[in-house]
Amino acid sequence: MRRRRNRHGRGLRGEVMLPTHPGYRTRGDRFDDMVLDSAQRLHDIWGKTLDGVRFGVDEIPPELELLAATGAPAPMGAYTPAAGDDGPLITVYRRVVEQACPGVEELQDMVHDVVVEHTAEMLGVAPETLDPVYRRRY
Repeated sequence: MRRRRNRHGRGLRGEVMLPTHPGYRTRGDRFDDMVLDSAQRLHDIWGKTLDGVRFGVDEIPPELELLAATGAPAPMGAYTPAAGDDGPLITVYRRVVEQACPGVEELQDMVHDVVVEHTAEMLGVAPETLDPVYRRRY
């Protein structure tokens, strides 16, 4: 007699949510896409100037407890200069940006502003010159 995986003989079932449905991707995945879209938008404008720049997402900034203890506001992102073989890194802190954003509709704009500000810091230019549609939203 052959053993079955379940009593109805159907075996393992498929995914709970199909990849074509909006709920398939997590909030973190959608946030990562927003950061990549903003980076691509800047790369389309500035081209070779941004070659080698890495963009990343972290949940929270390092030493958040120390910042909270001193009453300092948490940063929404950070710029890390190039070190060794690694190029410069621009990091966006997902939880901080999501909490500072008044609504889901404005999240893409806020993410883009953070990416523009730290890229401008890296290049040593004003954010308005880096992206013409930049405006500080927080």
